[in-house]
Amino acid sequence: MVSRVVGVVIVTLAISLPLSGSVLAQSEPSKSPDAASAPAAATASTAPRLDPVAATEAYVAKLTPEQVAKSDDYFEGGYWLQLWNFFLSSALSLILLTTRISARMRDLAERVVKFRWAQTLVYGAQYFLFTTVLSFPLAVYQGFFRERKYGLVNQTLGAWLGEQCIAIAVGAVIGAVAIMVLYAILRRVQKSWWIWASVAFVALLFVLVALAPVYIAPLFNTYKTLEDPKIRDAILSLARANEIPADNVYVFDASKQSKKVSANVSGALGTMRISLNDNLLNRCSPASVKAVMAHEMGHYVLNHVYKGLIEMGLVMTVGFAFVAWAFDRIVARRGAAWGIRSIADPAGLPLIVLLLGAYLFVMTPVTNTITRTEETEADAFGLNAAGEPDGFADAALMLSEYRKMRPGKWEEIVFYDHPSGYNRVLMAMTWKAEHPAAGAH
Repeated sequence: MVSRVVGVVIVTLAISLPLSGSVLAQSEPSKSPDAASAPAAATASTAPRLDPVAATEAYVAKLTPEQVAKSDDYFEGGYWLQLWNFFLSSALSLILLTTRISARMRDLAERVVKFRWAQTLVYGAQYFLFTTVLSFPLAVYQGFFRERKYGLVNQTLGAWLGEQCIAIAVGAVIGAVAIMVLYAILRRVQKSWWIWASVAFVALLFVLVALAPVYIAPLFNTYKTLEDPKIRDAILSLARANEIPADNVYVFDASKQSKKVSANVSGALGTMRISLNDNLLNRCSPASVKAVMAHEMGHYVLNHVYKGLIEMGLVMTVGFAFVAWAFDRIVARRGAAWGIRSIADPAGLPLIVLLLGAYLFVMTPVTNTITRTEETEADAFGLNAAGEPDGFADAALMLSEYRKMRPGKWEEIVFYDHPSGYNRVLMAMTWKAEHPAAGAH
């Protein structure tokens, strides 16, 4: 799937929800002309104030113990998968280094072609093949069999594997560009390479963000213009009200892959587009659709794409600086045994990957907090823009299909890249308590 494509940042609110079931209440017969003409505000002012915590608990109580147990089991299992993916990646790097396979791959590249940039590509192709093949069993378990166990995938194994082949091909192209740029920098500025590598990382990431909606995402799904005027016009009205330049809303066929609900306002510059998947239309009430789309528009209005690029650029700058410091010290001791000549030698790529992977693993709470903070900001924006607290709460509640609803404080800080479902419902109910007229649908 798209998530396997290296470097592609597609920020989505993955949600899933039933129809909210809310209906307009019928008014009681008026007892007098004065009563009939009383302002709605007066009625709202005499009503008891909503207790956000109690309202949140009422929402969470809709989940059965079986649903809670299944959700917790699925999400907590993901913690272990993060660890196993890190161990696997580290083990593959160590195998390539200690057995001198990486050095032999470099030697083969030098025999095949004489141009350095071409040698880098030949080495990169071997590296990509080695790591992809050996990590594929875990990818199949994680992406297909485990998802099917929890009822989150609609595809057959054959269809899933077909999409993986597309993702691998796209990843190979992106990886080829990345490795060529990295080693071009390493050959020219070996001492300050980590600064220029950070700049190149941000630039490449920006290009991918701009290209993904138009050229990458359609490789996995079919995008069509949303035709339903009731849904489309409400979304476009919300976009115009928030100065988002959109003339169309696109719907894509995510139901062929899973039952998860998602939407996004993706892209940059001239490739920006508003998209939602067919699960969102089929499983959600209009109020929830509006709430979700308002959240996604919040990312655009609040410039989260550009802020995120800067923030991740800073994280990667520190990471590359750490790699530069550690690489030289390790190669001074082990470089001869591993066949690594210098930082500009492609045979040292597994060591770069090992060090950078370890750094990013340790930094998981930081990167998750960066993303979670932006998601919280988009949540607040969406509530204010759409004014649909119950629709938003329904959506947040249904995150429990694949996300633990009530994590501990530190559990959320370390493992959650979105606010927990509980905190999202609490935010919605707090907003509703502070806007009794708007929230009383």
